[in-house]
Amino acid sequence: MRIRSKWSAKNRDRSPEEIAGVVAFIAWRICTQAVLELENNDFQTDTQVQRLAIIWEFAAFLIHITDRMMYERMDEEERAVFISAMAKAMAQTMQDNMEDFLGNGEYKPELINTLNMRMNEYARFGYSDESGPSFPMLRYFGENVTAVMGERQKKWVTTQVIDIEAPDAIKTLKRGIANLLPEDEQNSEK
Repeated sequence: MRIRSKWSAKNRDRSPEEIAGVVAFIAWRICTQAVLELENNDFQTDTQVQRLAIIWEFAAFLIHITDRMMYERMDEEERAVFISAMAKAMAQTMQDNMEDFLGNGEYKPELINTLNMRMNEYARFGYSDESGPSFPMLRYFGENVTAVMGERQKKWVTTQVIDIEAPDAIKTLKRGIANLLPEDEQNSEK
């Protein structure tokens, strides 16, 4: 998947919130592409609301992965601001999409509750910068996606997520973050 992840105005300091907004946009694109890939591989989705539920599972996973990736790159306070801004941006995008399909309503509290629950659950699993998320984390993510998928091919969804969708999503996310926060800039900011 191609993403645009270069700053147009170079040599300008950016706040963690500004960077988080761009990372949230990249993550949203990754999430929507993942749903399309699942459908293109003959996995069943029946409604737009179901697709949004799958997108939110991917979003929670990618927000958590971003938090893990930022652990060494930002101090704790800056990382908390960054992840909070990313989560808020993605929750707002999800809120807007849910309003389009379900009508006006306040969907964010439930989205944030799900996100907080997933963040706590994913925190129990291992992650390393070299190898990424542990197999148990990937399996848990796959099971969360499987829980909201349609019945056709359902027994293979977790495998598809573990073997293909999660690695592709992480690779694209890492590339986007690396372009937005080059390693030499990150080390000079600490």
